Amino acid sequence: MGSVDIPSEQWAQVVEKTGGPVAYKRIPVQKPGPDEVLVNIKYSGVCHTDLHAMMGDWPLDTKLPLVGGHEGAGVVVARGELVKDIEIGDYAGIKWLNGSCLSCSYCQNGDEPLCHKALLSGYTVDGTFQEYAIAKAAHVARIPKECDLEAVAPILCAGITVYKGLKESNTRPGQTIAVVGAGGGLGSIALQYAKAMGLHTIAIDGGDEKRDLCLKLGASAFVDFTKTKDLVADVRAATGDGEGPHAALLVAAQEKPFQQATQYLRSKGVLVCIGLPAGAQLSAPVFDTVIRMITIKGSYVGNRADTAEALDFFRRGLITVPFKTIGLSQLQEVYTLMHEGKIAGRIVVDPTK
Repeated sequence: MGSVDIPSEQWAQVVEKTGGPVAYKRIPVQKPGPDEVLVNIKYSGVCHTDLHAMMGDWPLDTKLPLVGGHEGAGVVVARGELVKDIEIGDYAGIKWLNGSCLSCSYCQNGDEPLCHKALLSGYTVDGTFQEYAIAKAAHVARIPKECDLEAVAPILCAGITVYKGLKESNTRPGQTIAVVGAGGGLGSIALQYAKAMGLHTIAIDGGDEKRDLCLKLGASAFVDFTKTKDLVADVRAATGDGEGPHAALLVAAQEKPFQQATQYLRSKGVLVCIGLPAGAQLSAPVFDTVIRMITIKGSYVGNRADTAEALDFFRRGLITVPFKTIGLSQLQEVYTLMHEGKIAGRIVVDPTK
């Protein structure tokens, strides 16, 4: 196993009990298995999923104690003896999908996230809120050397996830998609991918700060759910013909927007659900859904090909992630602001601070 100088201990943020808070402490540095790599995490994005994991919001058990995080960008410092296509010193990203079996029907058809044996970074295996993290070599993102690791970190979950969702929407250049939760970490990136893909966007969110951010990022229109008296009418009016958008991408962290979305879609519109509000339900009138041929679908994280495509958009300068970098030691403060809905754009943490 090739390697460079690697310490035996490191700083990490550890969830020791469901509900938190996280504990900033020293833990051992693990060694990669035969098919794994060890990545020195330079920066890690913070995702709403990390908060859900700490709080136990989802009907899927986390490991405890748990190191969260799944948007880690860094440098490969060690590899297992079976790893031949990644070199020490390569840039690599650790994503939500940490590994899969590679042999089931889902893996063989490019649906690795649906693998029943999938390993999830910062959920079922330790993630990227530490200085050194492990992932299966087949699944780490290959980050081009010209990419800035600090700026690319949020692409590894937020970017890949919204890019996949936009592909699932089946929208074509010149069509319109509503992005619900557009001023947050996922939404602000979705607006840029949509623009780069030739789509018009209607940004839906609340507050002047998020309005300004969305319009700056290329949104065609902004609908403020805190000020509108008729959100459905306003969203429809924001399209040129008043028929409503061809699709809606739901990245909101509350249930209500999911219940509204089918109402403003045009006939044959596609509703793509990405956000995962705790305990939320989704309903739509059966009659209206049938006679207007509305499609409702979920979109999970992207596969390895989606990852490479999403990173290529970033490499070409088409995606600029709005982010603020702080020390890993301040992670609990980030969770508090996230819970209060007070974060615009993305937070990136530096594990050395």
